[in-house]
Amino acid sequence: MSRPGRPTAEKIVAPAALVEAVSAGRAAGRTVVFTNGCFDLLHVGHLRLLERAAGLGDLLVVGLNGDRSVRLLKGPGRPFVPFDERAELLAGFDVVDWVVGFEEDDPAGLVRLVLPDVLVKGGDWSPDRIVGKDTVEGRGGRVVSLPLAPGRSTTGLVERIRSSRPTDGEGDDPR
Repeated sequence: MSRPGRPTAEKIVAPAALVEAVSAGRAAGRTVVFTNGCFDLLHVGHLRLLERAAGLGDLLVVGLNGDRSVRLLKGPGRPFVPFDERAELLAGFDVVDWVVGFEEDDPAGLVRLVLPDVLVKGGDWSPDRIVGKDTVEGRGGRVVSLPLAPGRSTTGLVERIRSSRPTDGEGDDPR
């Protein structure tokens, strides 16, 4: 599934290179999974979602909202972390095979380009609202809405930072 040790920079690709890579993977019989998001402040909920998404196939493609797109979705104070750094962080996860950016309001164009076998979003998206659903299901693929990690969200993290509240102690490790 993942390729540990593969240089992070190789995983961040332009759409044309992604199509080539996905085609090669598909020709080798691999199942392609696609998910997308802003991934502005990475937290354990993101990691858990990516790990579960990767487990649904052989190759995981992450569509990453560009900075303009994040501002449109989240407001003028966002993103907190610029696109290049968010892409590099995501590509650093072994479970992620490719990261591709997009500036559109939604990833519909990328879904049509990648034509994933499995389309994944977090549980805050019901399957009927997931962008690209018709494209994927129309090819015989499936759409999956994965449960979110309870109490783990960028919004919650931002609220804690702004109020200077410590974590709730859940999962604290004194090591």
